[in-house]
This record gives sequence, structure tokens and C-alpha cells, in this order.
Amino acid sequence: MKKIRWGVLSTARIGRMKVIPAMQNGKFSEISAIASRGEERSRAAAKELGIPKAYGSYEALLADPDIDAIYIPVPNHLHIEWTLKCLAAGKHVLCEKPIGLNADAAEKLLTATQEYPDLKVMEAFMYRFHPQWQKARSLVEEGAIGKLRTIHSIFSYFNNDPGNVRNQADIGGGALLDIGCYGISLARFIFGKEPLRVSGAIDFDPDLKVDRLASAVLAFEDGTSTFTCATQLFRQQHVGIIGENGRIEIPIPFNAPPDAPTKILHHYDNQCHEYTFDICDQYTIQGDRFSQAILENTEVPTPLSDAVANMKVIDAVFESAKHGRWITL
Repeated sequence: MKKIRWGVLSTARIGRMKVIPAMQNGKFSEISAIASRGEERSRAAAKELGIPKAYGSYEALLADPDIDAIYIPVPNHLHIEWTLKCLAAGKHVLCEKPIGLNADAAEKLLTATQEYPDLKVMEAFMYRFHPQWQKARSLVEEGAIGKLRTIHSIFSYFNNDPGNVRNQADIGGGALLDIGCYGISLARFIFGKEPLRVSGAIDFDPDLKVDRLASAVLAFEDGTSTFTCATQLFRQQHVGIIGENGRIEIPIPFNAPPDAPTKILHHYDNQCHEYTFDICDQYTIQGDRFSQAILENTEVPTPLSDAVANMKVIDAVFESAKHGRWITL
């Protein structure tokens, strides 16, 4: 069975700790090389993770003819630049979210990809591939909670380290781009539509200049979705999907453990049914689904246009908070 040979652009923690080990367990993916801006770092990561090749520059990785696809976990402000460089080198690209810093840049990337019709590009929203989310969406579509009316979500952690990339405003740090994007993405995923207008409120760290607490309301044609994200709150994540006749709870919606079963709760008619899901790794599934799209030359599971649409809502939340009014999309 053929596997896609992957290269990893940077030794970022999310790659080393989560994505690489997961993709190494894939049926259709193998991690063949890793690159860093320093050869010592890349060699250390390659040795730690059992990766055959290590490169001391990103350019050297892209020049390797044996690499089919690149996974990009670099800081947010570099996503689009290196996605374009990967495409120019003839590589398929799985890029970490958010795809860029704003919708205009994301749209330019989408337009640029038309020059490479044989190459696949996808934003890495791994949560959508977990069976718990696939089940939640199917329950909504089947009418298991009646008409969907509202979704509530929260995602938070505490990190005020000024040296952390998530706290550096000039390279795309802040809560909304880092984790608020999930609250927007899941609402669009479950409603299956785009919001019509957005209202947001944001608190900025006075020293770091990044948004540390953001809340927003997304108004859809048939209901609403509200979310709160924060980088300086006690860690928490939860999603509630509520309809006229029932609701769905997802206790661990985003960081589903790769080594333990997960569950969602379906409340209806004064009853509660618990759906449990076998141990799986959403990063493994994501990598395999993307690799299959390459091998079979089919559409990627989530088109790049979805990433652009998500960025438009993120932009609208920032604009709403700045001007103190609803923003129409």
C-alpha cells in the first residue's frame, strides 16, 4: 500500500508532540523528513521521533524530490508565505490554522492555488475528523434535537509568557486567531451555513497587546452561536448544541485524547443517550484523509474556500469589537 511521504516544516511543539507521532501511525502517511532553521534542532527532532531525514533549512526540505507533501506548523504570519513556497516547489500542503492573518491574504492564497491545479492544500482543523464531531453533525442533520437554534462553546487556557509566539501581536498572536477560530469553525460546520452578521467584544493585554479574552455572537439565518476564547483564563473547553427538542454536549471538543475513549451526550424527551467512541487520534485521521485525497486525486475533505470563509468571520469579530456594533457579512 503506497504512502504519501511527508516533510515537516519546523520543529514546532505541536508537530513534535502531537501531529508527527500521530501521522507516523497512519495507513497512508509517513514522515520522511523534518526541517528547522538550525540543523542541530532538526537533527535532534529527527532522532527523537525516528524521522529518516533532517534539514537545516526549509528550502533544503522543499528541494527534496522524494517528499510529496509538507505539513506546516510555523507561526501564523508565515503560513501563507510558506504555503506558496511549498506549492512552487511542487508539494501538497497541510497548513496549521489559521490559514493566514486576515481574509484578504487568505483570498489571495486561494487565488494563487489555481496556478497549481494538481496540488492539494488544506487548513488543518483536526477536530472535524474526530468521530465525535462526525456523529454530532449527523445527529443535527437527522433532526435528533429538532430544529437547531443555538450553539455555545468555550475554549481557554492560561499563558502570559511574552516569549511565546501566541503572545506576540506582530506575528499573529492572540486568543481569537489561536483558539477562537475553533468557535467560529464549529458553528459553521454544524449549522452548515455562513453567519449573516457578527457581534464581538475583545479584551487586550495592556502589555502584550494581544487579545487575551474574546466573546462573540454569530447570527445565522435560523439561530445563533456564541463563543468565548481566552489565553489568560483557567483551562476549559466545552460545546453545547441546542435545538427545539434536544441538545448535544461535547465535553472534550477540541483536544480529544488520543489514548482514551471519548463521549458525547444526546439529551431528548427527558432522556440522555451517551455515545462513546473508541480510542483514536484525530491527527492520524486528518493526515490519512489528506493523504488519501492525494493518492486518489480527489477533493480534500475541507476546501481552502472554507478557510477563507472562517477568516472573514474572524475579521468581522475584530471589526465589531473595534467599532462596537454588529458587522454584516
